Amino acid sequence: MKYQYATKGTCSRVITIDVEDGIVKSVEFFGGCHGNLQGIAKLVQGMKVEDVISRLEGIDCGGKGTSCPDQLSCALKQIAAC
Repeated sequence: MKYQYATKGTCSRVITIDVEDGIVKSVEFFGGCHGNLQGIAKLVQGMKVEDVISRLEGIDCGGKGTSCPDQLSCALKQIAAC
């Protein structure tokens, strides 16, 4: 199922995530550092939602208290709670 998450406190504005049976099928970031975010999207593809959360949660970017990877973990936590 596809989900859309509006980020908070990052250069990326929106993350689109496709999750099926607890597995991340695809991720697309809109805005932010395009090359880095494409890399993150490819790296998490095929991973279990809980594994992605545990690896990315709490990553900080420039003292903002969050980052694009951290926002992906926030989005996945919301999805897992559904």
